[in-house]
Amino acid sequence: MGSSGDVNWKLEDHPKLPKGKTIGLIVLDGWGESDPDQYNCIHKAPTPAMDSLKNGKPDTWRLIKAHGTAVGLPSEDDMGNSEVGHNALGAGRIYAQGAKLVDLALASGKIYEDEGFKYISEAFEKGTVHLIGLLSDGGVHSRLDQVQLLLKGFAERGAKRIRVHILTDGRDVLDGSSVGFVETLEADLAALRSKGVDAQVASGGGRMYVTMDRYENDWTVVKRGWDAQVLGEAPHKFKSALEAVKTLRAEPGANDQYLPPFVIVDDSGKAVGPIVDGDAVVTFNFRADRMVMHAKALEYEDFDKFDRVRVPKIRYAGMLQYDGELKLPSRYLVSPPLIDRTSGEYLAHNGVRTFACSETVKFGHVTFFWNGNRSGYFNEKLEEYVEIPSDSGISFNVQPKMKALEIAEKARDAILSGKFDQVRVNLPNGDMVGHTGDIDATVVACEAADLAVRTILDAIEKVGGIYVVTADHGNAEDMVKRDKAGKPALDKEGKLQILTSHTLKPVPIAIGGPGLSAGVRFRQDIETPGLANVAATVMNLHGFVAPSDYETSLIEVVDK
Repeated sequence: MGSSGDVNWKLEDHPKLPKGKTIGLIVLDGWGESDPDQYNCIHKAPTPAMDSLKNGKPDTWRLIKAHGTAVGLPSEDDMGNSEVGHNALGAGRIYAQGAKLVDLALASGKIYEDEGFKYISEAFEKGTVHLIGLLSDGGVHSRLDQVQLLLKGFAERGAKRIRVHILTDGRDVLDGSSVGFVETLEADLAALRSKGVDAQVASGGGRMYVTMDRYENDWTVVKRGWDAQVLGEAPHKFKSALEAVKTLRAEPGANDQYLPPFVIVDDSGKAVGPIVDGDAVVTFNFRADRMVMHAKALEYEDFDKFDRVRVPKIRYAGMLQYDGELKLPSRYLVSPPLIDRTSGEYLAHNGVRTFACSETVKFGHVTFFWNGNRSGYFNEKLEEYVEIPSDSGISFNVQPKMKALEIAEKARDAILSGKFDQVRVNLPNGDMVGHTGDIDATVVACEAADLAVRTILDAIEKVGGIYVVTADHGNAEDMVKRDKAGKPALDKEGKLQILTSHTLKPVPIAIGGPGLSAGVRFRQDIETPGLANVAATVMNLHGFVAPSDYETSLIEVVDK
């Protein structure tokens, strides 16, 4: 495996930092930095190893960004995730993710060349293609212009029957803007009909009441969408989407976010577009968090969150893959970015021997995603990747220590063997247990991860090496939803709303160890340091100057 083209793989020697030091590179998954309180599981857990690293602030401990534009996502409201985080950590540059990636695929036509489109297009001849998503130009979850391009592209490539299932916004855009968006969409569908394509809106509803729930907060939201989109059943029936939105908005207290579900019916009262066997379905949102639950309902055979009544055999693809850990959905229109000249490939070309290890749920992140969405080795003579099987058949809060000890022992042995120059691990505990929403278990998880860190740091101490400890995004540091004032939020029944998602918090990075040269410290002149700055930093610590187009190294060497 390797990048093609005329690349000069030879890295320049760093003028002040030596080669030959063993580097222990630890990624704590889901480990952000937040104010200490009872919902900060990292704060609640005994974490002496990580606490000791914080004593190096500001020279050898600092915070870096792990969300939004720092990892290639469109806005600062976009949480980081393990896939884009490891992409940035390994690539040393910021690659377009999310909406930017979709724009590029549409502009180049690549979206129609990849496997996802080929898969759904097999239904074009005899079936209907259904597009489901947020009808909005807000650019947070979706964009109307992308939907318009998809409709045009599908029709030009053989789609004979198209149905759109709309979700009105009013959250990322002004309330009431749904009417204009529907008018725009209806005009496009009318144009397609004039060309012989049977195209119309089939159902709809407000985003917060229909389909777009997240973090398994309320499955009835997804069920309302399922009933309208798949079963063709809803409490409100209309002849057109424009009539539906205008009528429902006229109700007292109505707003776009919470419009009730509706279906469009023909003159006989029959729903015009339920999803049936042989159809194709595309969810066109590019942001993941409010599509994961719906994707599970569409794709999973084994599903028990609500009675689906009828489960059609469909060809389903997301605009993107919404969850890399769950590989959900398994088909998607836009592939992750193809990243060339990753730090791993450069280091392999320069003789650096690498050991990478995690357990199953994050093994792909510390290898595949780290290496630019590529499988396999760059140089199997210099690299060894070890996967420890994760627990299966149980929720991670049942065994919150997961395989942290085993990962740490593998890393320790690799460091002490003297066979490797870089030993890289991912400790999944904070993220995987954090996602369960079990605060007590997440505290145990954080303690287990910290013990693993200590084991690896002790090994680095013994061999005179260098450690780099960081994280890919936040999670375990804030386990409660908060109101606009930052206080814990309560639901309608007065119960605490547990947060199971990633966060927008920064993550720590720490460097040290007996092999760290005197005078090495974190620079303070980088405007917005983020995960992509880590690759050049690690290259420097290996004794090399990073490629000129990499994000700036976080470190400098000052004469003592």
